[in-house]
Formats: sequence, structure tokens, C-alpha cells
Amino acid sequence: MSGLVFPHTFVPWFRSVAPYIHAYRGETFVVGMPGELVAAGKLNNFVQDLAILHAMGIKIVLVHGFRPQVNEQLAAKGQTPRYSHGRRITDAVALDCAQEAAGQLRFEIEAAFSQGLPNTPMANATVRVVSGNFLTARPVGIVDGVDFQHSGLVRKVDGGAIQRAIDIGAIVLLSPFGFSPTGEAFNLSMEDVATATAIALQADKLLFVCEVPGVPEDIRDPDSPIDTELALADAERMVAQAGPAPEPTDVAFYLRHCAEACRAGVERSHIIPFAVDGALLQEVYTHDGIGTMVVDEKLESLREASADDVAGIIQLIEPFERDGTLVKRSRTEIERDAELYTVIEHDGVIFGCAALYPYVEARTAEMAALTVSAEVQGQGDGDRLLKRVEQRAKAMGLDSIFVLTTRTMHWFIKRGFSQVDPEWLPEERKRKYNWDRRSLVLVKRFN
Repeated sequence: MSGLVFPHTFVPWFRSVAPYIHAYRGETFVVGMPGELVAAGKLNNFVQDLAILHAMGIKIVLVHGFRPQVNEQLAAKGQTPRYSHGRRITDAVALDCAQEAAGQLRFEIEAAFSQGLPNTPMANATVRVVSGNFLTARPVGIVDGVDFQHSGLVRKVDGGAIQRAIDIGAIVLLSPFGFSPTGEAFNLSMEDVATATAIALQADKLLFVCEVPGVPEDIRDPDSPIDTELALADAERMVAQAGPAPEPTDVAFYLRHCAEACRAGVERSHIIPFAVDGALLQEVYTHDGIGTMVVDEKLESLREASADDVAGIIQLIEPFERDGTLVKRSRTEIERDAELYTVIEHDGVIFGCAALYPYVEARTAEMAALTVSAEVQGQGDGDRLLKRVEQRAKAMGLDSIFVLTTRTMHWFIKRGFSQVDPEWLPEERKRKYNWDRRSLVLVKRFN
């Protein structure tokens, strides 16, 4: 019975996934996987999910870590792991253990990619995994009197060679090892390698599938809800506030690397939990995702409007007013309410806008005039506007936002809105409700 497909759930679900399949085909993702994922017994499912991304046309570089595996090898030799400044001190014994652990892990990962068992996601999949000496390293050296010995930092990533391998359809597997020009081996950190590789390739995404569930909205309160999207500036501020983050379980540990990648041109970086089965697929192929995404959001492109934007807003919404999608607003009204609008602009042209009219006593607000130019529809600008409007409403201490719509109900319902009776509207808004237009009232509650 488990093989049954229910068309009423499967078809809408598959259609909702399709835009993401189109959007990411041909893009490059660098995925950082700590050794803890393997130690937790998650490798096979994780590799199957990577194979699905690969089958959907995504180019993948996988960087593995090996902290617990190295510690296990050290313990077997009667040695204690030593760390300083959040980095392993790699003496000669630890270097041997690291090389042994890397060889074993590489073997396990390649074996997992080769399991084309019937009735699994890997059935009929041929995934070529390529490893190689793509990294040049240099020693960490002596820091605050601590000699890190064989611990290293990434000096250079051979981005051209990696690019050629992923362009012919291989998955590139990188171990956290690099060699100096004289052939000396250095133990690197997975996070450094993944970040440097994502920057060298100017990857579309850097994803850490790690021990932490994401970044809490209040970094001082680990139990606060996960912040699903952080602007780069906010991420950098959080990292500065958190101070040193030496442990991988410290939120700022991965966030620091995400911010570094975004600052250097990687548009989106993610922190997602390996404890959730299928977390990688959820993050990539669902609207809300899972964990936290850090976005290099150019401040000039998504911002609050000013009086100077009124002409651009009018030009944008006019065609939608003409065809009846939007209610007509006078220029005077838009000028008066300019600061209530959020706009997306590029090179001085406004491509999207949305207004937020608060009803403070009712603890809600109306989102109106959500518009994205036909030239750029389907690129996620509507989602970005909605996200920013939600943030503005939450900052005002409101509990919900609502929209009135006659044509775009499904778009809003997919994004967490639900239909209510027009009687639900705040009294002041109800008086202006056009009963002839028969607009649907949709509400998104924040708690």
C-alpha cells in the first residue's frame, strides 16, 4: 500500500515544487557536511537527497568534515584532542588520525553514492564522484602563543578544475586537507574549505547541513523561533554581538562562515539541521524551507519608499489597475502614503511594490497594491516583498496581516494565508469594503 499515489495531494505538491526545479537547474551548490552527520547514521539518506538534487540539474560540491572520527582515532591511540580558538591543534599523531579518518570517510561516501538499489531514490542513478588535490594550504602558525603545528588555512582553491568536473556532471568531493607547494599536508576545517570553495566558484548557494537547527530570532535565547531569513547586515551584527564562537554548536560558528561567503559574492548561504530527515530537500524545494538562510540583499534593491518613488510606483501599478487586478488609487493617495510602501528597484527602475496600512487597535494591517512587473515575475520578488512587509508588521507589534484579492487567492494561500469572512475586518476597514467587488479576505497570523 505504501506505493499508492494520491493525485489530490501529489499533483498540487509536484506543481508547487516545479518552479524551484526550474529556478535551480544549472546552479552550483556547495554543501558542507560535518562528520557528526555520518556519526549520527544519516549518511545514506543524505547522499540520496544529494543525488536527487544532482538529478534535477544542480551542480554539487560536497565538503565533508571529520571531527568525531578524528577524535575516535585519537582515543584509540590514547591521545586527547586539543583545541584552541575553535580550531584543532594538529600534532603529528592527530595528522595521522585525520588522514586515516579522511580516507575511511571518503570510502563510505563514495560507497553511498554507488548504492543504486531498486525502490530507492538511487535506483538507475549514475553519479560520478570526483576527488582530488584542489586545495592549496598554508599553516595557521602560532596564534597568541599557541603553535597549531599541522593545522592549516586555505590558501587557494583551484576553482577552474572543480568547475570543469561539475560541468561534465560529476559531484566533487572535498576532504578538509590541503597541501603546501612543497607537498606538506595540512589539516583544514570543513567550514573554511566549504566557504573558500563557494567563494572561488561564486556558487549560487552555500549550505551547511549541521548540528544546529538554524539561527534563533533572539540569539541570546536558543529556544526562540528560528529566523528563516537573515539579511547579510543582520547576520554580521549577530556575529559581532556573539563574540568568539569556538564550538560548532554555537549559533555564530556557522553564521560567521555564511556571512563571509555572502560578503564575497555568494548570494545565499544556509544553516540547516541534519537531525531533520530530508532537510536539504525541504530547504531547496519548499517555499518556507527549514533552518536559516542568509541573503546578500543589496540595500538599494529592497527598501522603504520615499516621495521620490511615487512616479515609479504609479507607472508600475497602472497596467494592473487598468485590467482590474488592483483597485485604482489616486496619485494624491500614493503621495500621502509613500512611506507605507516597500519597493524593489534596480538601477533606478521600480520593479515591485507593496503597501502596509496598519490598524493598530485591531493589531493587524492590510497589505495592499502588492505588484511585481511582468518583466521579472517568477523570480521571487513577490516573496521578498511579502517577507519585508511581514517584518515591518511584526516590528509594529501586530499579530497578523490581511489582503483583499479577487484573482490571486492561491498565491497567498500557498504562503500561509487563510480565508476569513469580510466581517472579520477591522471596523474602519469594513466601512470602506466594496461589497460589489466581492473581494476575498485572506489573513496571515504570526503566532
